[in-house]
Amino acid sequence: MKLITKFYLPFLLTFFIFTSCEEKTEKEENPLENYITAVEEQYAPDGRVALFEVEAEKNGDSYILKGESNNPEAVNILKGKLKSENIKFNDSIRVLPDSEELEDKIRGVVKISVANLRDEPKHSAQLVTQATLGMPLKVYKKQGSWYYVQTPEGYLAWVDYGGIENMSKEELSRWKGKNKLIYLATSGSSYENSHSGSQTVSDLVAGNILALSGEENNFYKVKYPNGKEGFVEKSEAQPYSEWLSEVEASEENLVETSKTLMGLPYLWGGTSPKGVDCSGFTKTVFFLNGMVLPRDASQQIHTGEEVDTDKNFENLQKGDLLFFGKPATDSTAERVIHVGMWIGDNKFIHSMGEVHISNFDTEAEDFDEYNYNRYLRTKRILGKEDPGIIYLKQADLFTR
Repeated sequence: MKLITKFYLPFLLTFFIFTSCEEKTEKEENPLENYITAVEEQYAPDGRVALFEVEAEKNGDSYILKGESNNPEAVNILKGKLKSENIKFNDSIRVLPDSEELEDKIRGVVKISVANLRDEPKHSAQLVTQATLGMPLKVYKKQGSWYYVQTPEGYLAWVDYGGIENMSKEELSRWKGKNKLIYLATSGSSYENSHSGSQTVSDLVAGNILALSGEENNFYKVKYPNGKEGFVEKSEAQPYSEWLSEVEASEENLVETSKTLMGLPYLWGGTSPKGVDCSGFTKTVFFLNGMVLPRDASQQIHTGEEVDTDKNFENLQKGDLLFFGKPATDSTAERVIHVGMWIGDNKFIHSMGEVHISNFDTEAEDFDEYNYNRYLRTKRILGKEDPGIIYLKQADLFTR
């Protein structure tokens, strides 16, 4: 047996080497990969906010394009490039949303206080972001009881059926046409009747949006996206149109809002008063002041105007965003892994363990040396028009 193995070993090694080289050569000879990569880099460089998962399979003297995308323009550009090069292909790319599968309900509205959005269609999957009650979503496809959705700032993730009310475009338009209420207390409840001793309908958190249908005693009468009704204490909410006309993302208002979330637990993927990660915290603070920021710290850093890279903190203003991580080297790219908000007096507030205030005064007893050493730069959001930010006064998400 040992002799046979010894005899065949060189043959087997030659076979595997030849096979590996043959497979490598075949892959390199697929000319469509370069076209696909070029389109992906142009139209879907960030897979968190754009879907373009396409591959080409050799089929005789032509190719079969497989995969899916939520960007019809990118798909058409790819096909146009292939046609211009006289490359034969059959198009089997699934362009989302899948209206037939979804029965034309390609929109949705979050119907619970906070919906958890995950990176796979299962509850054990990683939490990547959250969406709060009343938030409109694009719905692209369905898998079991899960829906692949996109938030207003573009984030792609899966949400289960309990989190959203599926709607057609027409149904969403009717919903947006209703008068709205915004819940402003950090947390609370709605009730079956116009007194707080009655049965709870659901919990609520700051930023929840409901339809406003009337008033009774010291309560607002509200309706949920799925038709449920309830009552909300007037002291904890405000008609949305009034709030929107009054809201101002000033330095002082941002600081005041941030401090209402002090002690909130850190939650990876959290973007609500039920728990926040670092960028979820800054996102929540700005949303409650009328601005929708990109989801992650590595996306938020591309908004606003750079005001510091050298730890000249005297140049900072309240509301500026501080970014932390690992700087680029000759062999590695920069990694942005944390964000906080400047509140003045050499201090910033952030979610790390819990929402708390850190000190950059190097002489102070509570000096935050860890974050000081990984500081990258500061960006100013206030007063800056930026295509990466949704300003509710300019592009309202909740009304038409």
